Amino acid sequence: MIDTHIHLVPPRLPGTGSLSPLLAEPASTVLARLLAEMQAAGITQVLAMGEWNTPAQDPLGILRTLQLFGNRPEIRVIGVADPVRGDDPEHLRRCDEALASGRVVALKAYLGYLHYAPADPNYRGYYELAAKHRIPVIFHTGDTYSPDAKLKFAHPLGVDEVAVDHPETRFVLAHCGNPWLMDAAQVVYKNLNVWADLSGLLVGDQQLFTDPDCQDLLADLRASLGRAFRYAERPNRFVFGSDWPLIPMAAYRDFIASVIPPLYHEQIFLENARLLFRLDSR
Repeated sequence: MIDTHIHLVPPRLPGTGSLSPLLAEPASTVLARLLAEMQAAGITQVLAMGEWNTPAQDPLGILRTLQLFGNRPEIRVIGVADPVRGDDPEHLRRCDEALASGRVVALKAYLGYLHYAPADPNYRGYYELAAKHRIPVIFHTGDTYSPDAKLKFAHPLGVDEVAVDHPETRFVLAHCGNPWLMDAAQVVYKNLNVWADLSGLLVGDQQLFTDPDCQDLLADLRASLGRAFRYAERPNRFVFGSDWPLIPMAAYRDFIASVIPPLYHEQIFLENARLLFRLDSR
């Protein structure tokens, strides 16, 4: 199984803090917890998000992850597409060089956290680089983890425009646009170059899944996600992700498995991610 959406370092986004107290712990503690949760959940590979607003010599925000965890073959890195610097040719040149190394499996655009729409010209260079290096661009879509974010930029319908204008680039709707699950499903249904990841639909600890007060929430989410998955009619365009450490991997895996019909489990938990991120060729 592949978890396509985790955090090993704080993303350093406006208003988010460290995301989780665990990410403020020493790298050895973070790694030990990660490996234990991967083993418990049957996860063999994870894709880890980078950090925003890093020095010029780290244009994609991946160096700290590589320095701390890059010797682990089960950990792959995702760079950050920074629209603040997206109009700087020298920055894009440095990004091109970093992508040429083959160590980055995707780019991440933090819609909402950064107040730029997907169609903003400052993202265009990243879409072109993603197409050149045959990697997808992941968008944060839906609810955010920051009071400083602006939700209008994070609505999944904004991705439809760039999916049409950049047909050679593959795009991923992180968090399946939650709470706009049906809007995200429509974008996946319409555009053959758009996927959705199923990460971060819930945030909490193990108790969340057994707490009687949370059962209505879980039932509502199961119904909404199941409807969106059926509407999209594209089981080959969904991938599993957890958003760890914001949720326990094994419990969240079980929750997603309870929504997705067993017929599609191998695709959702493994095959779609292998193909989308070209993991066998890296």
